[in-house]
Amino acid sequence: MSRSSKSPRILRADRRYAGSTAKKRPTPAKKGKSAPVKRRKAQPATRRKRRSGSSGGGGIMGFFRRIIGWILRLFWRIGWRFGLVMGLILALAVGSIYATLPDASEMVDGRARGSVTMMDRYGEVYAWRGDQFGGVITADTVSPHLKHAIIATEDRRFYRHFGISPRGVAGAVAINLREGRGALEGHGGSTITQQTAKLLCLGRPYKPEEWKTEAAYEADCRQSSLGRKIREALYAMALEARYTKDEILTIYMNRAYLGAGARGFQAASQRYFGKSAAEVNPAEAAMLAGLLKAPTRYAPTADLQRSQDRANIIIGLMEEEDYLTDTEAALAMANPATLSEAAEARAGGYFADWVMESTPSFLSSQTTEDVLIRTTFDPRLQKAAEEALNWIFENKVREGSKAQAAIVVMDADGAVRAMVGGRKTKVSGAFNRATQALRQTGSAFKPFVYAAALDWGFTPNAQVVDEPLTINVPGSGPWSPKNYDRKYHGKVTLTQALAHSYNIPAVKVSEEMGRENVRRIAADFGLSSDLAAGPALALGVSEATLLQMTAAYAGILNGGSSVTPYGLTELRLLGDSQPLFGQEGGIGERVIAPQAARQLVYMMNQVIESGTGQRAKLGDRPAAGKTGTTQAARDAWFIGFTGDYVAGVWMGYDDNTPLSGVTGGGLPAEIWHETMIRVHEGVPISPLPMEIPAGVRPGQLSSSNGGGSSSGSTQTKDLGQAAQDLGNNVDKAVRNTERAINNVLRSIFGG
Repeated sequence: MSRSSKSPRILRADRRYAGSTAKKRPTPAKKGKSAPVKRRKAQPATRRKRRSGSSGGGGIMGFFRRIIGWILRLFWRIGWRFGLVMGLILALAVGSIYATLPDASEMVDGRARGSVTMMDRYGEVYAWRGDQFGGVITADTVSPHLKHAIIATEDRRFYRHFGISPRGVAGAVAINLREGRGALEGHGGSTITQQTAKLLCLGRPYKPEEWKTEAAYEADCRQSSLGRKIREALYAMALEARYTKDEILTIYMNRAYLGAGARGFQAASQRYFGKSAAEVNPAEAAMLAGLLKAPTRYAPTADLQRSQDRANIIIGLMEEEDYLTDTEAALAMANPATLSEAAEARAGGYFADWVMESTPSFLSSQTTEDVLIRTTFDPRLQKAAEEALNWIFENKVREGSKAQAAIVVMDADGAVRAMVGGRKTKVSGAFNRATQALRQTGSAFKPFVYAAALDWGFTPNAQVVDEPLTINVPGSGPWSPKNYDRKYHGKVTLTQALAHSYNIPAVKVSEEMGRENVRRIAADFGLSSDLAAGPALALGVSEATLLQMTAAYAGILNGGSSVTPYGLTELRLLGDSQPLFGQEGGIGERVIAPQAARQLVYMMNQVIESGTGQRAKLGDRPAAGKTGTTQAARDAWFIGFTGDYVAGVWMGYDDNTPLSGVTGGGLPAEIWHETMIRVHEGVPISPLPMEIPAGVRPGQLSSSNGGGSSSGSTQTKDLGQAAQDLGNNVDKAVRNTERAINNVLRSIFGG
């Protein structure tokens, strides 16, 4: 057969393999079997194109993929190296701090300042001030309720973190920003470990030579800058590495400040509840834990209701964390924690605050020693004053009234026995209206006007005409005083004028004696604040504190000598047998003659017997005093005394709102009466040191209505009276000379 008759040969392209240009032909199959032929499946054109584009890296998407991949690889190469370096630096920083940390037991007690313990007149402790430490309490020995309350309040993940809580910090930053503050202002998100680091001041102890005051040191320890937060976090991690969680909690519980001078939960529990921190119930534990947020604000001695409200929030948190069942939480809220009787008795209140303010700071508020102060405080008299005030406000004052009142009780030599600075009596560090509120004195000032007349030789029966009066005041023009009842009473004695608190006679007497003399006598009795220069001086437009006014009246009772009120009788350091200093009395220089003082006592006795102060009567016990009401009734006073005690009462509003229907002869006189009735329980009746002017021929003061001049001023006296007046005048001249010499000596020697 010819070649042309044969079948045509099929041509195929050789397959490509790595290292070969052609594939060997397959071995023919054995006879009878045919080898299967594998054919490559054809791919769609679109798929071939996609593969071609991908493998070749062409197009915009491929370009961006390569760029992103390169950046990620660069970040990874740099990141792990940077992370390794930062990790090593962090480890070195934590390690260096770790190496400085002592045993946990050495970190528990951080006392830097001393304490002040106050004793009453009988030697019994009644108040504490300054830092108080109650002994070590541990995480094992503390009440489980208190441990749970602290963790639920401050750091519920305490046992799960490594010293810092990124989640807590992030949450705190978010809250701060949402509330319009800076990221690090307000909520801090600090763990208990970080708070412990802050309490330890990052391991930096207080050194007096490095700091102006300890307060400045503590303020620096509480700083919240970014750099400080970083150091705080490092220190916290070192604490976590060095100590167990319970050791950290123990340090925290013993160093935290919890108000009223209590450092640590053991001291606070003793301070507020009179029991160990191992014995507190859920309500008490919640109140103690609630103090961590703002110790001074939430201290139960400052505001018990506020402290109880805060405790209820903590009880809710304890319930959320399953530390309390629903029943236990409801029971704790229904029976809130209250101050123990001992804690109430030893709060000290306004009196203790005043003693601290009156004592040199290096031995009181800034002391580094433990100090014992014996005071003039009488707990029975304090209770009497508090009960009297509460009784009047519960029974005589409309419900919801915001009016305030203050009471001071003292001896004739200035020894303060009781002090109430406001209606809330179980307080510490509160505004003291008895010592800090400068208020116009009103008619309570008038005894010092009449003291000037009596000291010059006039008698209680000297007469003055109560009639219209106009005085030309330079720079202000004509001034016409009016009586409270808007009437004129003609001729009245000095006794009648004071008893009924007539204004015009008081102004006339002041002008007759000379304002400078009146001002000098008032200042010498202790009313040294800016005394008015015009004729209104006689009507009490000047300001004074209740303590100053009460001390000035004590000067009248003691025979006419000035009085410096005092509360401290002895101060010594704990462990010392000898006191550093003390005080036995507060009587100073003589201001008016003894006879003038006795006559003034008589006149003030008539205020209570037949005048504006009749509500203050004490039955058979003789008393003397004076009412006072300022313009628009913004202040109401009653100050008086018996033969044993002097007491002053002020009533008004803190914002100077006028009192409604209250005068000094009303509620203040009733508060005084209730106070003195209780104060004198079991005390024998003592006579008043007064001179009754029986048989003394009356005189007459000027009745002039023109500018206070003394036209026609006369007073008839017999020979004996004239001789007595001469003696009084000589005595006055001697006293004035002594006073002038003393003033010169003070100017020379600065004392």
